[in-house]
Amino acid sequence: MRVIDAHFHVWRQADLPWLSGPMQPRIFGPYEPIRRDYPMTEYLADAVPQGVERAVYVQANWPVERALDEVAWLEGLAQDTGWPHGIVAFADMTVADARPALDRLMRFPRLRGIRQQLHYHDNPLYRFASGPDLCEDRAVQKNIATLGGYGLTFDLQVFPAQMAGAARLAQACPATTFVLQHAGMLEDTTDAGRAAWREAMATLAACPNVVAKLSGFGTFIHRNDPAHIGWLISETIGLFGADRCLWGSNFPIEKLWTGYAALLSAHRAGAAAFTQSEQDAIFWNTAARVYRLT
Repeated sequence: MRVIDAHFHVWRQADLPWLSGPMQPRIFGPYEPIRRDYPMTEYLADAVPQGVERAVYVQANWPVERALDEVAWLEGLAQDTGWPHGIVAFADMTVADARPALDRLMRFPRLRGIRQQLHYHDNPLYRFASGPDLCEDRAVQKNIATLGGYGLTFDLQVFPAQMAGAARLAQACPATTFVLQHAGMLEDTTDAGRAAWREAMATLAACPNVVAKLSGFGTFIHRNDPAHIGWLISETIGLFGADRCLWGSNFPIEKLWTGYAALLSAHRAGAAAFTQSEQDAIFWNTAARVYRLT
């Protein structure tokens, strides 16, 4: 089975304050083992033997004033190695007009999307955005609405409690494709938490311009759990359909608790009950379409 990894990072520690400076709260917990360079050579050694043929890099929180530097570095890596095939960059969607920043980014041929993490949680360890309601900010809505005209996605990262607002954002931006990160970041795995996640996910699934990324499933449980992965895959595909689901490794974050082969194997097993065409959509076709990969 051909595979596109629709969510990975490589990095140089010196470029990332959260890796090179004091430890900062992250939703995936303590991260000492990855406070080091993770070069493209190591990613390729992890991924290519598992059948990965294409990959999309997602921004890794360089200082915001160096967003162009991040993409320029990735373009240089692509010229040297052929990877990545697509880049999701950072641009600030909260400013009055994001178009000047987008115009500067558009000179990079592998640019495919923008991610600005909007997730906010009552637990400060899980909090990233300045507040819970940025999805309903008028400037954010206006800027994200412009992305469709650039041919760019918006990689949407929110918790279930924010999904009603996220659905209103998607409705306000019908020409922009939203890629829901980590299938909505289920962090409360109680029965009540799962029910709330499912209800919120259904709200987003009702928006035809939202697709779901099957990634980051170890973020809150800190392990590679095939049963957990299988449940999330089954539920997410039941809501969105396979043609609106795509797979990503979230490496090297998931390297904190598992290897690439074991991670991909657990996702393949979780999708095994679906038809071959559905599996092809999950592991190749949806990402190829959404991120315009050949």
